[in-house]
Amino acid sequence: MESATTLTTNISRYVSVIFMAMSAITLIALQLHPTGWILLSLAGASALFADRKFMREIALIIISLAILGLTPINTHIDIEHMLYMGTALGLAVFVPYGISRFVYRDHAVRFKFWNGRYWYKAEIGYVLFAFVVAFFLLPYYLKSTGSYLNWPSATDFWSIVRLFIGTNALGIWDELFFVSTVLGILRRYFPFSFANFLQAILFTSFLYELGFTGWGPIMIFCFALLQGFIFKKTESLFYIISIHLTVDFILFLALIAAHHPELMPIFVT
Repeated sequence: MESATTLTTNISRYVSVIFMAMSAITLIALQLHPTGWILLSLAGASALFADRKFMREIALIIISLAILGLTPINTHIDIEHMLYMGTALGLAVFVPYGISRFVYRDHAVRFKFWNGRYWYKAEIGYVLFAFVVAFFLLPYYLKSTGSYLNWPSATDFWSIVRLFIGTNALGIWDELFFVSTVLGILRRYFPFSFANFLQAILFTSFLYELGFTGWGPIMIFCFALLQGFIFKKTESLFYIISIHLTVDFILFLALIAAHHPELMPIFVT
């Protein structure tokens, strides 16, 4: 009887998160709202057949995905939209944290910014490596696919400032949500490789809707996997955010160069 119960619990866990990943693809990336909401509901329903602890914690991710599903996610940089989208994304991070910390009174969601040590030389070298790869890859990607057109053309000082704030704020949010929150919960119940694979699907789905089309999802998926793996090794949000912001700084410059080559003639593509 106990083994049958354990088997049912394990199957329910896997079914739930598979439905959850499918809902992220359909609801967030492809904007197929009826199908996406049905799949998200099935994720929640499947979790009911698992153990109570899993059900409570996977519900935190499902709540966040529901918030994202209701949020117009795009690259507009007018102040009203940035405030609205920023508020929604903030809720997607801090609602799970608040429920975990103050309702469940546990630490299913935590933000481990500092691991108590300085960076190793190899870690510093990896940040520089990420800078170089991004410098050559992102401008080529944006121009070859035309994906830069998914971002507005910043033409004046304040629009450039808002573009800079937007790209960097989203980079920080990505790590707080997908790595710290989603991966942080999933790795408690699944082998790390599977949990990391799932968070990379959610990560990629969000950035696809944001504007990374063409072959961008392949690039984003690989980046998300690496970020999850590096977080496992370092247990430092500050470090993976530093990597992400390094890449996002190149993205910011590449977007300006793609729209206005004469303003940023620093890339080889």
